[in-house]
Amino acid sequence: MAKAKDGGRSTRGGSGGGVGGRRQAVRVKTARGRSVSSARWLERQLNDPYVHEAKRLGYRSRAAFKLSEIDDQFRFLKPGIAVVDLGCAPGGWCQVAVQRVRPLETGGRIVGIDVTPVEPIAGTTILHQDFMDDDAPERLKAALGGPADTVLSDMAAPATGHTQTDHLRIMALAEAAHDFAREILKPDGVFVAKVLRGGTERALLERLKRDFKIVKHVKPPASRADSAEMFVIATGFRGSD
Repeated sequence: MAKAKDGGRSTRGGSGGGVGGRRQAVRVKTARGRSVSSARWLERQLNDPYVHEAKRLGYRSRAAFKLSEIDDQFRFLKPGIAVVDLGCAPGGWCQVAVQRVRPLETGGRIVGIDVTPVEPIAGTTILHQDFMDDDAPERLKAALGGPADTVLSDMAAPATGHTQTDHLRIMALAEAAHDFAREILKPDGVFVAKVLRGGTERALLERLKRDFKIVKHVKPPASRADSAEMFVIATGFRGSD
């Protein structure tokens, strides 16, 4: 059920600079076997500067820019820390984490999990499993070999097209990720999770404010303007009960 993201590139610790620049727009016409919606999606991909920059820099998806932009603002991915990435396919967020944590040089640890197979990433342990499986949290803990400094979640259930249903499903994943974060985070740890516009559900927001010193919503520039997604970042974990 728990799926992952769509994109990216890192700025801090990477090539630097913004994403953009003028390009001649590409128009895609409908053709035999291609629907209007398919043509629109393809046209958007072909004209997306983040997609082009991700390919240029070797990132597996444009979503990596979302994490790098969030980290550029809040500065939580530091050399030598331990990170868990929930819903990590195709691996863009893990790539950003490797670049900034530098596990092969510092002894930091990065563990990702996804129901979709992920090609190996140097410096990262990848588990091929649905995070919502009963034994997944214990497997993640064992793979990490100790507490985490940061728990990331870009998990999303397949969209149904029904706004309220999609909201409830993604919030359920965010709540499950928070429950896991409470079990594995070190004091002062960081939690980042995808939610949908309209804000975090009150129950989850209250729990986050109880467990963390600071809780904020953020929509990084790489998150498409017409997308309902946002991210919640909670810093300063108070420690489990």
